[in-house]
Amino acid sequence: MEIAVLGSEEFILGFRLAGVTRVYRAEGIREFEEKLLELLQDTSIGVLAIDSSILEKLGASTRKKVLENIAPVVVPVGHEEGDLRDKVKRAIGVDLYKTQRD
Repeated sequence: MEIAVLGSEEFILGFRLAGVTRVYRAEGIREFEEKLLELLQDTSIGVLAIDSSILEKLGASTRKKVLENIAPVVVPVGHEEGDLRDKVKRAIGVDLYKTQRD
């Protein structure tokens, strides 16, 4: 299973620099939504990172499908989405940072 990234050129640049090879550029909501639905069907993708600001602009049915999708796990990345701990917990269903005192 691979990690894939979908977003604008600015969004995917950091992932490219980090070595992620499956990056997809989409400009505009229509192009983003079409590519997103296509990638959700790709069984070789385990985690799909998307720009959280674009996720908010999608239609309600598409947004629901994305957030409830199990494989690949869709992880919205952006300023408004909360901290890394919450993202990991939502993505895999386990709090990896939990200690005995939490």
